[in-house]
Amino acid sequence: MDASRKRVTFAAGGLLRRDDGHICLVHRPRYDDWSLPKGKVEPGETLVETAVREVSEETRCSVECGRFAGRYQYHVDADVDTASGPKGVFLWHMRVVDERPFDPDDEVDARQWVAPADALDVLTYENERALVRRVFDSSD
Repeated sequence: MDASRKRVTFAAGGLLRRDDGHICLVHRPRYDDWSLPKGKVEPGETLVETAVREVSEETRCSVECGRFAGRYQYHVDADVDTASGPKGVFLWHMRVVDERPFDPDDEVDARQWVAPADALDVLTYENERALVRRVFDSSD
């Protein structure tokens, strides 16, 4: 199949916020990056269901999903991931209901809570920094 006609892989996640205003970032050892918690849609899931499941799994927090926060798209190279091609990521505002102790695993080995402005210095990818800028410059 021509690369320009590859199917889009959908992913969903969240801007998880505590009552103190800090948002959650996760470190993924596979990519050695800091990112917003998110993951691929599983068969039969809606984007919102994926977002809640992935954020809960990656952050070890019980969450409450709020309004839509935004989306971004990027291209995944075949040498980076088996799901190469275009990827669309949809994120929702979320709040922590219960913050459980963090237990590292192979997928996520660290969790960090930072002020939204500080997230711009920690996040690895510009598309996530741009989303955080858009969301938090227009709120509060």
